Amino acid sequence: MCKRACDKASKCIAEAKQYNKQRWDKSHMEPDFKEGEQVLVSTLNFNNLKGPKKMRDSFVGPFTIIKLVGKNAVEVKLTEELSRKHPAFPVSLVKPYFQTEEDKFPSRKKSPTPPDIVEVENSPGLVKRIIKARKIGLNGRDQRQYLVRFKNQTADEDIWLAEDAIPDGDLHLRSFRPLGGLKILIYDEPLLKGGYVSL
Repeated sequence: MCKRACDKASKCIAEAKQYNKQRWDKSHMEPDFKEGEQVLVSTLNFNNLKGPKKMRDSFVGPFTIIKLVGKNAVEVKLTEELSRKHPAFPVSLVKPYFQTEEDKFPSRKKSPTPPDIVEVENSPGLVKRIIKARKIGLNGRDQRQYLVRFKNQTADEDIWLAEDAIPDGDLHLRSFRPLGGLKILIYDEPLLKGGYVSL
């Protein structure tokens, strides 16, 4: 009696394993990534992205696969702004990138081409980060400026630049958050006749 019950239980377990294996194999295909292919990477574990989490892109890229790390991970070539992130990702966080065939969608609006990095006069090179912001009064109008630190430069070499004078300014201003979440406003030019206003 006991032997018959054990045999039946073993048979049920084997059938359950086989059923689960078939279900898994049906919905989970082995990744077929190759070196040189372009992929999108999930932002699930990206802690250095700014802004509300629900407003972020689910995937970023495309990035080129440099090499395969075993069967379950790939190493990609990240852009400079993401260079502090480890370049190896599990295949569960990667998906293939398919470039749009423009001839199939002639009425679709083309995405604007990102502007090239602007070389600013007296600019030492690429921007490392924006330190803080201020407003100054010039010719009766307020103008916002940002204290910019460039790569391979010291704090003594930081310079104040207007928004349109910062190389690749849109990208850096998106990640800029003044201390305490408040804009720091310093009026160091006369706004009214006869005096200065400073905060």
